[in-house]
Amino acid sequence: MYVPFENLPEDSRIWIYQSNRKFSDAEFSEIEKDLELFLNGWAAHGTSLEASYQLKYNRFIIIAVNQEVQAATGCSIDASVAFIQSLEQKYGVDLLDKMNVTFKLGEHIAHKPLLDFKKMVKDKAVTENTIVFNNLINTIQEYNESWEVPAADSWHSRFF
Repeated sequence: MYVPFENLPEDSRIWIYQSNRKFSDAEFSEIEKDLELFLNGWAAHGTSLEASYQLKYNRFIIIAVNQEVQAATGCSIDASVAFIQSLEQKYGVDLLDKMNVTFKLGEHIAHKPLLDFKKMVKDKAVTENTIVFNNLINTIQEYNESWEVPAADSWHSRFF
């Protein structure tokens, strides 16, 4: 069951999917409709999941579930991954590759394979102060506090 994102508690579980390219506004509008349809039918063991989403920077899809109402289970998580895979096919994007880094270069959002990011660190094209997106976070509270952070404050810090 879809609910507004701001109505979910801070300990709600989240999953962040980053696209390897920027979506157009029209694509993001379609994705928004598809997400609401999916979330309205999403269930675990026959019980509706209280869930929501956010779309950010025409590149990120964030899905959240209120675990206090009903926890997402293996089958329901598999269903969400299948949904994300359907978006990958529909739009010709990669949303599941965790070996990429997305970060800010001024106002631009850059997306690079991890090896390219490491080279940029070596070449000093990015620094510890570069804002990175820490997609390994697990809750809305972490999302609010630690998603967009200087590289020095995330798992990316090991490259400096």
